[in-house]
Amino acid sequence: MRRPYKLPVAEARPELKDIKPKISRVVIILLKLFTWLYLFLYFGIHKTTLREQRIVFEAFRRAMAGESRLMIAFRHPNGGEPQLLTVFFLFKLRKLAAKLGIYFARKPHSVFVYGFEVVRWGGWAARYIMPGVGAMPVYHAKISSKSLEMIYNAIVNGPYPLAIAPEGKISYTADTVPQLESGVIRMGFHAAQRLASSGSKIPVEVLPLSVHFRFGYWGHVTLEWLLRKIEKTCGFKPDKKLPFDKRAGRCRDRILSLNEKRYGIEADPSGDFEPRLETVVYAALENAERILGIKGEGEVPTRMHKANQVYWDQLFVPGVETMRGKSRLDRGILDLRAGEACYAGRHVELVELSWYFRLPLPAEDSALHAKVEYAQNLWDFANRTMGGAIKNRLNILPRRVILQAAPVLNLSERLKDFKADKKAATAAALGDLEKAYLDCIAEASCIKDHYDEKHG
Repeated sequence: MRRPYKLPVAEARPELKDIKPKISRVVIILLKLFTWLYLFLYFGIHKTTLREQRIVFEAFRRAMAGESRLMIAFRHPNGGEPQLLTVFFLFKLRKLAAKLGIYFARKPHSVFVYGFEVVRWGGWAARYIMPGVGAMPVYHAKISSKSLEMIYNAIVNGPYPLAIAPEGKISYTADTVPQLESGVIRMGFHAAQRLASSGSKIPVEVLPLSVHFRFGYWGHVTLEWLLRKIEKTCGFKPDKKLPFDKRAGRCRDRILSLNEKRYGIEADPSGDFEPRLETVVYAALENAERILGIKGEGEVPTRMHKANQVYWDQLFVPGVETMRGKSRLDRGILDLRAGEACYAGRHVELVELSWYFRLPLPAEDSALHAKVEYAQNLWDFANRTMGGAIKNRLNILPRRVILQAAPVLNLSERLKDFKADKKAATAAALGDLEKAYLDCIAEASCIKDHYDEKHG
């Protein structure tokens, strides 16, 4: 099957039905054999360090022993975090915990929640592997009682922790927390209510886990390669003598001005980047909504989710199990809608990256990881302006991953507040989760990275 994003879609496909998650020993064996190589080749990950280990080990120990129900709320700044964490929990966590004298009642694992669209653009491999490790789909723009019930059942009945990204999608930034969705906290509270109403005293805990990347000598080399690639793409002659912010800045402004021209926006070229990009975001989103025939209502993330749902529903048509038996006329109309939706999806892809790219340029003396992250996002900005998507994202390698944990949030202890005022209790818990992430970022930032010091 030709994948969306590789080429413009010219035909509609039958609906892809969700596959019931069931942990497969065959899939686990395949992961053990090949996933470390996959993580290095596709994401450049060659080493993973877990900080505040005891917090993570104790949270898993309680969950594995049935003393708690655990939700792992992990940051999602890059794209490979679910794959990395799945492998880390399966194959490294138990050995590391044993060194501290902490043992689990069963082999640790975590079942992940993924956006419904992942198995659509991920192809057959995603459709085989993700249900095989117990992963469950979630829909942001429509209610799926079947999907929600699976998630609640995973929280309430276990036997493994549930891992979910509160950002909802890739956020493209590890050192800031741009936006958290309240769904994770609300699901945790409702699961805690179910347990309490059944007479159980088992608490629902949320473990904040922040993900950070660090680079050594080869990070400088591959960063230079990526900068040159971006400059050539933008029509500039690479100039290594210029500081990073000058090289990246001229490319960023060039891409922005082309998007303004593309959407018919009259803007002051000397104006600030962030508000100009925000104007492009709204123009691109309105373009996508017009093509898809939907009304834009709500905040930008809500509108993105809705447009994304409609887009995929026109590529994989709900309620249609096969295209056989359809008249040429019916099939032709579906194909035309799929083609139009494909191009609408390109506008949505630009919005999804640009909404998080409204950040200042790193200075020349900024940390290497900050410059690398910005260069990756700058390439994405150019790539999506040309009609690309998340599948075309480039990674700087090799890199080391720092997993920074924070103390768990006990939602069951807050049930009284939740029953009194659901909105206020959810907001308070979400605020505490955000603070936990900010504390993790501060910890990861202030600790000297000996990897960079040794190799930089």
